[in-house]
Amino acid sequence: MGARPQVLRGAMPVKARGSRLARGLLRLAGWELAFDGLPCKQGVIMAYPHTSNWDFVLGLMAKWAFGLNVKFWGKDSLFRVPLFGAWVRWLGGVPVNRSSASGLVADTVDRVRAAQAADEEFWLALAPEGTRAYVEGWRSGAYHVAVQAGVPVGLAYFDFGRKRVGLTCFVQLSGDPAQDLALFADYLASCRGKRPELASPVRLKT
Repeated sequence: MGARPQVLRGAMPVKARGSRLARGLLRLAGWELAFDGLPCKQGVIMAYPHTSNWDFVLGLMAKWAFGLNVKFWGKDSLFRVPLFGAWVRWLGGVPVNRSSASGLVADTVDRVRAAQAADEEFWLALAPEGTRAYVEGWRSGAYHVAVQAGVPVGLAYFDFGRKRVGLTCFVQLSGDPAQDLALFADYLASCRGKRPELASPVRLKT
């Protein structure tokens, strides 16, 4: 029998100092926060469900509240726009060249491995649905980055039903998408997006 995905349990050794202001604003708005730290210095965070423009605002506030120095993919052309490019980079944007011969996944895996070699933090965060509209599954790029780099996936969620935003579940992948996504689906089953009818099924697009 092949390897199975493993939920990482126990103390989270990588701690972060978040913004008291961001935490206070979220709590004032009625949001509960759940975050105890990170299991290591490199990994991939997948945020679900993504059904509204409010998810971006909530995600930024949670990033600051938790003290996360996360990165996200952005078209390299965005970073060449004066002022706007600097702002996107400040938010954590990583310029990517989608026409790169080695490919987006391979380029990102190289970045993760360089961070591992230098003992630096590099967490890639994104919404794997790729859009707030309904789609038939998740894009596979971030999943393959985690598998190829051998780093865990953190499952972040925006639960508008309970007004709770959290990042407490981290999974070391098996490399078998069916097993890994089944675990994701079970964990995220109760999370309700702002527009729940637009949440995609938790599976990779075929």
